[in-house]
Amino acid sequence: MALQTTIKYSEEELVALLHTKSEGAFAYLYQNYAGALLSTIKEIVKNETIAADVLQEVFVKVWRQIDKYDATKARLFTWLLQIARNTSIDMLRSKQFNNEQKNQELPDAVYELEQPGLLVDGLGLRKHVHELPPDIRQVVQLGYLEGYTQQELADMLGIPLGTIKTRMRNGVLLLRKRMTEG
Repeated sequence: MALQTTIKYSEEELVALLHTKSEGAFAYLYQNYAGALLSTIKEIVKNETIAADVLQEVFVKVWRQIDKYDATKARLFTWLLQIARNTSIDMLRSKQFNNEQKNQELPDAVYELEQPGLLVDGLGLRKHVHELPPDIRQVVQLGYLEGYTQQELADMLGIPLGTIKTRMRNGVLLLRKRMTEG
């Protein structure tokens, strides 16, 4: 049985090997820094799967950009940490991330409510909707209570989309005002 020896590099040695694109040095870097970087990334993105993707992207950036590392400006870990933070923030700002957040599955609790109108009626919302001006009432009722999209309403009613949006916004403002007044 062969004894496994653990290689240890000084920061200078590790950086020098990374500059030569040493896969062994890169594996060492990953083994020794991935855990700490992943913790930082998770704090920012709040999603374990996305954090793992960001971590992979961080190490790809390090592999490609090791020549940009300047030991006179920061320690290696500080540089890695900055790349991890920036990559995490870039992920949060990306359109893909925002779309994924919007397209998440509904929790099962959504399907447990047998009578969807019950909650709306419990708030007295239908009464307030019926008190809205007719043009606003129609759009709010079809959009919020019946579930039509703004584009569907525009097509169905033959009204410009901008007008639909304005009426819905005005309806929400009027409802908010009436609900807080009494």
